[in-house]
Amino acid sequence: MKKKFKLQDLDCANCAAKMEEAIKKIDGVEDAAVSFMAQKLTIEADESRMDEIIKQAVSICKKIEPDCKILV
Repeated sequence: MKKKFKLQDLDCANCAAKMEEAIKKIDGVEDAAVSFMAQKLTIEADESRMDEIIKQAVSICKKIEPDCKILV
């Protein structure tokens, strides 16, 4: 299952790359993409674990860029 989310206040392209790399390592994630220019996050993952994966992705984003929000 693929889901797309709008990102708010993502200010750094390097941080976007770090977020993408970390989200790809979450168990159950098949693929992830963070677009700095479009301010979007796309996650492709196991549908049954999507809620848990989103929570982990939010946590990762907060650690890397504290002002960034994932609009779920």
